[in-house]
Amino acid sequence: MKNLSSAFLISTLVAALAACQPAEESEIKIPADLILSNGKVVSVDEEFSIHSTIVVSDGKVVELGDASLLNKYEAVTVRDLDGKTLIPGFIDSHTHISGDPQRYINLSEITSIAEMQDLIRAKAEELGAGEWITGYGWSEDELTEGRKPLRGDLDIAAPRNPVTLTRAGGHSAVVSTSALGLAEINNNTPDPEGGVIERDENGVANGIIRERQNIVGRLVPDSTYEELLASLEINLGNLLAKGITSITDASTAPDEYAMWEELYAKPDVKLPRSAVQFQWFDPEGISEVKERVGDGNEFLRIGPIKVFADGGFTGPAAFTKEPYLNQGDYRGYLNMPAEELVAHINEIHDAGWQMGVHAIGDAAIELVVDTLADALTRNPREDHRTYLNHFSMRPSDETMETMAEHGIHITQQPNFTYTLEGRYVANLDGWRLEHNNPLRSPMDHGIHVAISSDILPIGPLVGIYAAVTRKGMSGRVFGADEAISIEEAIAGYTIKGAYLGFEEDIKGSLEPGKLADMVVLSDDILTIDPEEIMDIEIEQTYVGGELVYQK
Repeated sequence: MKNLSSAFLISTLVAALAACQPAEESEIKIPADLILSNGKVVSVDEEFSIHSTIVVSDGKVVELGDASLLNKYEAVTVRDLDGKTLIPGFIDSHTHISGDPQRYINLSEITSIAEMQDLIRAKAEELGAGEWITGYGWSEDELTEGRKPLRGDLDIAAPRNPVTLTRAGGHSAVVSTSALGLAEINNNTPDPEGGVIERDENGVANGIIRERQNIVGRLVPDSTYEELLASLEINLGNLLAKGITSITDASTAPDEYAMWEELYAKPDVKLPRSAVQFQWFDPEGISEVKERVGDGNEFLRIGPIKVFADGGFTGPAAFTKEPYLNQGDYRGYLNMPAEELVAHINEIHDAGWQMGVHAIGDAAIELVVDTLADALTRNPREDHRTYLNHFSMRPSDETMETMAEHGIHITQQPNFTYTLEGRYVANLDGWRLEHNNPLRSPMDHGIHVAISSDILPIGPLVGIYAAVTRKGMSGRVFGADEAISIEEAIAGYTIKGAYLGFEEDIKGSLEPGKLADMVVLSDDILTIDPEEIMDIEIEQTYVGGELVYQK
């Protein structure tokens, strides 16, 4: 019995000691929140590396690799990508999102003036006689009638309501006869400074107002705070279905920012990350918020100051070096006298603020670049990251060399080549038409170029398609030498946009330590026929590792 007891004690002791020893490393799994595996995980790091598995914890990327990570980590949620492609969330570095009042109608999907009239009739019936009707998003290039809607079209649909409907892009509007009357605009009213009241061949105002449509819009009654707040939440939330996880709203008034703050303070709100640009009105108008520029967090912050140099192409009103096609000596407008624009840019620069400057026409671009270069020479600032919004016309090589030398960047909208094709063909010709919305040339000059939408349309895949193919809506190729690769286009919509916001260290690519903002695509965007890029669907969107949109 003694020997048996000793043997038992020894075996018990051995077992106890064994239990105290650490298990084999392969048996210990590191806790994680989420693993996505069995797919094509495109990191958009410097090597554009591809993996099959990504691990996420606390809203950030932990590790990327192959399927062996499933043995290394124990995740609360494991999802099979089923071969699908996952990329960083899209960053739209120049767009416009706002709340819409009850009187508003969305015109972005209409294909005819008849459809527009149906929407106007329905809204007039809803609101009652005398109430203003507003809307946004029409484009003559997408209407079967092949022309702009005119005031008579609006009068037929709502004879007892003043109506003002802004064209896609925001640089012109069509207004009804009633609206013109309330604004005291008649056939003899002179054009407002920096704008145009269009007239027919008999000199009669046709209802189209370019650039200064607020001469009518100022009469529209204010909307309630509550209706705008609710609508802003919807409009921002809808971006997630397009794979957009971060935006820069390019023209938020300082007094509107409280609405954004209230919205983002809501618990469990599912929205993209946002930065807002305050428009530069005058020193007094900005003084109340200047101490807050740069404030915020990774979900909502105040970004660059916005400056408008010139108009847009939908009018057209962009300020060009040569006259528009078949329009005499007309070259568009600066948004303010050149001396005032130069003074504003210098004042903002000297205050130490980053700028995002709206510059579309080649003359406006060259003026802005020269002004910025002079300011940076006089008062050097390291890593200022001031950039041009749009850059729709290709300037001289000397201007692009100056931009590269002084670190002046661009957020470009290649989707304009697609959706504004008709405007470019109608207003430009030759070399400047072919090189609309240039990408390859500024990049080859060493300029940092991000890609964004300006909401024309807002879906990133349209911009990526146009950047790679250089095709307009008709299928015509414009300046194939300005095309970029699919990898460059994806980078433009992700890491390049993060850089403009001084956030490349926290988002824009899928790397350890960065925010897990991600999008699952229905097809492999890296290998698909470029003609099919716009057919790709967003299957899932993640913000900080949280699934915020599921197809």
